[in-house]
Amino acid sequence: MARLPRLYLPDCAQHVIQRGNNREACFYEQADYRAYLSFLKDAACKYQVAIHAFVLMTNHVHLLVTPASAQGVSRMMQAQGRKYVQYFNYTYGRSGTLWEGRYKSTLVDADNYLLTVYRYIELNPVRANMVSHAAEYPWSSYQANALGKSIQLLTPHSLYRQLGKTEIHRQSAYRALFRGLMPEQDLAVIREATNKAWVLGDDRFKAQIEARTGRRSSPLGRGGDRKSAAFRERQDR
Repeated sequence: MARLPRLYLPDCAQHVIQRGNNREACFYEQADYRAYLSFLKDAACKYQVAIHAFVLMTNHVHLLVTPASAQGVSRMMQAQGRKYVQYFNYTYGRSGTLWEGRYKSTLVDADNYLLTVYRYIELNPVRANMVSHAAEYPWSSYQANALGKSIQLLTPHSLYRQLGKTEIHRQSAYRALFRGLMPEQDLAVIREATNKAWVLGDDRFKAQIEARTGRRSSPLGRGGDRKSAAFRERQDR
């Protein structure tokens, strides 16, 4: 099946995954993580993309972002990716590509899934058995969102700000979200939406995205009456 085109909408949150080519490591030393975040910060500022959450794993990266323009995310990822590859190749005396082709992304229904994606991203090191709690992993936004560390790269989402009237209250409420692991159903929904370029949201949100973009936001149902009006309507989109 041909790849679906990415969906680009200004002021709509997106979950982004960038993987190393052949799942190979993208980070070896602490300096590598710092360099990536520095390049990302510069690119996000240049192309007006707010970054709400991130995690840098050994061979891939997750981001939760909101662009001010339709092309902001793609331009940011291209700019920081190019700079980091130059840095990485020079540092380790290598050449060629580092990233696995296109980054993957999905639009996120903020009202229903935003904080779930925050958790999904920052719990990655726990699911990978690298740490026992998100607080133990140094290269994620949990350090700021939950523990108050200053990370200039980050811009809190408005829904994060609604967790409390003060930073201390917001951080406390945010930490409470991390009691226990995420349900497998939530993990599966997020992974499918991001890997297959579907929209992560409820039916109303998906319908709004389809109306604005003219592109299907979720896979067609299997089976059923293929001659029904609903089926024909979906096929026409």
